[in-house]
Amino acid sequence: MDLSRYQNPEFSRGVPFWKEVLWWFARTIFFEPWFPQPSSLRCAVLRAFGAKIGRGVVIRSQVNINFPWRLEIGDHVWIGEEVMILSLDRVRIGSHVCISQRAFLCTGSHQFKKETFDLVTKPISIEDGCWIAAGAFIGTGVTLRRNTVCAAGAVVMRDAGPDVVLVGNPAVAREN
Repeated sequence: MDLSRYQNPEFSRGVPFWKEVLWWFARTIFFEPWFPQPSSLRCAVLRAFGAKIGRGVVIRSQVNINFPWRLEIGDHVWIGEEVMILSLDRVRIGSHVCISQRAFLCTGSHQFKKETFDLVTKPISIEDGCWIAAGAFIGTGVTLRRNTVCAAGAVVMRDAGPDVVLVGNPAVAREN
């Protein structure tokens, strides 16, 4: 790869620059502090920036969401401390989902074999009833079907489920 040739002209940030700058300020005030703030306040801020957020959503401290206008969260979802949601593409989280501390949902990567290191984005979908345990990584384009559990530290790079437990790197399904 030759990073001097990286251009990324096809990528759209999804909103005007001024709105993204406002989001940076809002994220700094409402999401980055370590101290608790009401989840209802965080949800209201996300909605103001175009996210679709259901009822009973709990968002803990230091959650990092890049582009809330590409985020959809169902009802009764818990998002733990320091979760990273790199929403360069759509992220859909169903209802009754738990995303534990320091999990990472990553919708973007690069074509490392291309000289231009092109950006690749693909949506992530987490269906109802899933649990993504602490430190798990969910890669670009992955769909986790209903009731899938990703064990702590699992690295999920392919669609999985329903009703499986994923463990390891790369993640494999194990029997319940």
